[in-house]
Amino acid sequence: MTRDDAKNILLLYRHGTADAGDPQMAEALALVKQDSELARWFEEHCARQEVLRAKFRQIPAPAGLKEQIISEQMAREKIVVWRRNVFLTAAATAIIVAALTLAALWLHPPASDNSLAIYRSRMVGVALRGYAMDVATNNPVQIRAYLEQNHAPADFVLPPPLKKVAMTGCAIESWQGAKVSMICFRTGKPLPPGEQSDLWLFVVDCASVKNAPPPGPPQLAKVNQLVTAVWIQGDRLYLLGTEGDEQTIRQLL
Repeated sequence: MTRDDAKNILLLYRHGTADAGDPQMAEALALVKQDSELARWFEEHCARQEVLRAKFRQIPAPAGLKEQIISEQMAREKIVVWRRNVFLTAAATAIIVAALTLAALWLHPPASDNSLAIYRSRMVGVALRGYAMDVATNNPVQIRAYLEQNHAPADFVLPPPLKKVAMTGCAIESWQGAKVSMICFRTGKPLPPGEQSDLWLFVVDCASVKNAPPPGPPQLAKVNQLVTAVWIQGDRLYLLGTEGDEQTIRQLL
């Protein structure tokens, strides 16, 4: 399977469904783990899907829509077969047009979309879909030294509860031309085989993310399987993520 073949298949991938069980989808997902460029594309694709889903969920249902649907359904039952076929053809055309429009958005997203929603989804995707730590150590001094040497944010300030959680290493990610410091932690809970971390902190310059929240209490949000907290301190934007609920992450802030 080529990279382009995998992209065509993964365009139909829906996170949180049984899609991964499909043989072709499973083969494409396996290629994602081997191809860094494909993995980057897949992360951005999934992030855009999450943003579209969120926007669709925000659309309010018009008043009286239920009554209108029931009324139109009763009227359609009285339409003769040929008129019903015309209606179905028109509906199918509308669906195709909508699908092509969404595909165009996924394949050709705005290059300058650096919103907080996209950033948060992208970083959560990094944590969930696998990564390689640049430095594996529980020594905070070594982690900060590595980040500073590679011009990534190293002056991050940890909340007091988070200082008590053991670090496992770090990596440097890229976001819209800016470097993101990814600090990995282990809370002490049992981990699946091969996993080294279950808590991740991402630190980036505020200026590189649009719609960053104002200074104040952390803003919590569930993204895929992770509960996240976002806050501003100084000129840095912090994103903390882990599995669990709001109470789980509040205990770390």
